[in-house]
Amino acid sequence: MNRTTGRNGRSPQAADLLCRSYHSLYGIDVTALRIFTAYGPAVRPTNWTSSNLGPFIHHIDPVICDIGGLYLWWYGLSFTLGFSGIHFWFRRMRNRLGLSLVEVYDVSLALSLGVLLGGRLVEVFFYEWEYYGAHPGHIPAVWLGGMSTHGLLLGGTLGTLFFCWRRQKGFLSIVDELVVPGAWVMATGRIGNFIDGQIAGSPTDVWWAVQFPDLEGFRHPVVLYDGLKNLLLIPFLLLIRSRKPPRGVVFSHFLFWYAFLRLIVDVFREYRVESWGLGVGQIINLVMAAAGLGLLFWFYRRGAKPTARVAACGYGASQGISSPRLWPRRTLLLLILFLCPVIPSDWTQDIPSRYGERHPGLDYSILYPKVKNRTVEGRGTPDPAGPTVMP
Repeated sequence: MNRTTGRNGRSPQAADLLCRSYHSLYGIDVTALRIFTAYGPAVRPTNWTSSNLGPFIHHIDPVICDIGGLYLWWYGLSFTLGFSGIHFWFRRMRNRLGLSLVEVYDVSLALSLGVLLGGRLVEVFFYEWEYYGAHPGHIPAVWLGGMSTHGLLLGGTLGTLFFCWRRQKGFLSIVDELVVPGAWVMATGRIGNFIDGQIAGSPTDVWWAVQFPDLEGFRHPVVLYDGLKNLLLIPFLLLIRSRKPPRGVVFSHFLFWYAFLRLIVDVFREYRVESWGLGVGQIINLVMAAAGLGLLFWFYRRGAKPTARVAACGYGASQGISSPRLWPRRTLLLLILFLCPVIPSDWTQDIPSRYGERHPGLDYSILYPKVKNRTVEGRGTPDPAGPTVMP
């Protein structure tokens, strides 16, 4: 390793630039992200020359470490980074929204729990019920994988609704602020998807193509396209917000552009056709885009005034970090952040079979039984038989 590049060939200077950008957005330091960006796992280019950087062979170790036989994963860590970003964003914007510090913790908890529960339940009941219906005891076993992207969005929305109802806050004011760090959550999640080797695109011969685990040939890294799309939404949403639009407009822009651009990204993805020549995910994206466009026209016509910048009020508004009411909330939030890395993937896995080649030493255990994987729409698993626990 030379002095100008990290272990994976990335420039530490580039990593510093990325982290300074994140610091300017959220006001916090992210040394861990800087270290990972410069020295973390990387795909390997084939036939590398100065004029040919790819295509690439994906051989990233998805495991961070193991603790007593329980493995921690880069995919799950993306949730930790995302939830942390949301929490610090609301702490920074709480005066603008009139939130006390206690309420910042409450909205962070409601959102993170909603995201995790929504992602899990939609995956279980809509995508993998064939397996979980036969093995209901595995429904809480998130360490085997299984998180739906659309379920994450639905759960996050419901969690926010619950917070607003419980704390008597304006839903539109909260979600208009939430979608900015929400785009960061979706972007970090896509990075986690890529490290895990999930969601491969259609075959291609472009120079940045990637050969994914368990799949033949080189394919579009659509998960990175989607992650880049989510990152680009952040400055766009900040621009819309800076113009002080009516309440609900920023949220509607996010809903429309997230789903509409996802439809474009999905052109490079292979879907299993369900209805009208479309996959389930594509149908959901069409509904989301239509809803976002309809809400956009509605809120502009309605012309609700933007949220005024107000000081936090009520009990806990000026509470310090040592307030007795903060300790249980902080403890629960930290517990969620520390437990997220146990999630290995967005679909149910036979962990040792799937990852044993990339992380030698993975063994079957009570936590990681033998599971026969099925083909989950667009995710590129090799076995179409459906997941069953093997004898």
